[in-house]
Amino acid sequence: MKRLLLAFCLLTVYTISQAQNLGPDILSMKDRAGVINSLLEDKVKNYLPSIMRREGIDMWVVISREYNEDPVIKTLLPAEWLAARRRTILVFFDRGADQPIETLAVARYDVGSVFKSAWNKEEQPNQWARLAEIIKERKPKKIGINKSEYFGLADGIVATDFEEFRATLDKNHQDKIVSAEKVAIGWLETRTAAEMAVYPHIVRISHDIIKEAFSNKVITPGVTTTEDVVWWMREKVRELKLVTWFHPTIDVQRADPENFDHLRTFSKRPDKNVILPGDLLHCDFGITYLRLNTDQQQHAYVLKPGEKDAPGFLKKAFKNGNRLQDIFTGNFKEGRTGNEVLKLSRATAISEGIKPSIYTHPIGYHGHAAGTTLGMWDSQGGVPVTGDYPLHLNTAYSIELNAATYIKEWDKEIRIMLEEEAYFDKSGVWYIDGRQEEILVIQR
Repeated sequence: MKRLLLAFCLLTVYTISQAQNLGPDILSMKDRAGVINSLLEDKVKNYLPSIMRREGIDMWVVISREYNEDPVIKTLLPAEWLAARRRTILVFFDRGADQPIETLAVARYDVGSVFKSAWNKEEQPNQWARLAEIIKERKPKKIGINKSEYFGLADGIVATDFEEFRATLDKNHQDKIVSAEKVAIGWLETRTAAEMAVYPHIVRISHDIIKEAFSNKVITPGVTTTEDVVWWMREKVRELKLVTWFHPTIDVQRADPENFDHLRTFSKRPDKNVILPGDLLHCDFGITYLRLNTDQQQHAYVLKPGEKDAPGFLKKAFKNGNRLQDIFTGNFKEGRTGNEVLKLSRATAISEGIKPSIYTHPIGYHGHAAGTTLGMWDSQGGVPVTGDYPLHLNTAYSIELNAATYIKEWDKEIRIMLEEEAYFDKSGVWYIDGRQEEILVIQR
């Protein structure tokens, strides 16, 4: 009930922001901080305990230094903190199933409302020594730190901090140090009920920007270039007082001899590609808002004289992309690995005559977020280690893939490249703000 109440309160804040004309569901900076801090408090209190217990770690220590932040610590700091301060040390201790997790900051001041200061420098001048005292007092069975060989987001402790941390402990406690890899991933990948109350708004904002970019308000065929649209998107995001987490891309497929190439599509596009009638446009775009990210790919068609809609052959190709999405998301099952989902999905798609390429990733606090890897565009046979990580419920993904279709009218193969945010829970996979099911059209 408390979680539902929090979600209701967050939605109420959105309604207030609209009444104040602050934009399409976009909060003032002050209100954003309030939402971010509420989401953080809720997640630490109501979700982290089960993650730590699931992974069998009763103490989690997160250590970071100013401007050299652990990716995890940036998701734990209050909204008013834009970076760690000096050396920031946060400690989570599970005191048992009948008690809340203890959250401490080995700092001279509280770190927001979640972490209470546990260091008086006048009494104990050495920060490391105070951390050792805290550990000795609590007698943890396992001390988890963010160290991981394969998951970069769970490998945030730097060599110097690790060496100094280990050196400050006695031999008994040194032997208890373990990787908190799965706790860190669990923290990052889990989406809470309160987060999911606001995530659809964030995805809708991103969708609306794409829709406007792919319109004759922005594009004048024969004049506007793909780079013009890219920079319009960047300016639009800033106008809304938001940020992107990657530079957008706009590319073109058309009736010319140029064949599809992943490297050309994503990193080797012509700088000045004028958009023409008859072009099939594709975008890759995402924003960051309230510490959550979007990552979307959609298509639009530029109408030629006399046309009122995209050609039937492109619509048919687009439906292949939607069908591939359905096959893929239908294979999500708790405990199934990314490699298993990839293999099953490719086999079904190929049996139906679809030429698939699947490269889906988790999304949340980071664009390419923590969790299982479900293929890479250049690793369609599976991804070792990260692809073997199992799917957990209450996690979000950018359903990213493409379906290739030979177009007789263009005498070439094209790719329908789609990407949409989706949430995976016990009911299955559902798109957070729907998905593109029709090609957008741009009038002359």
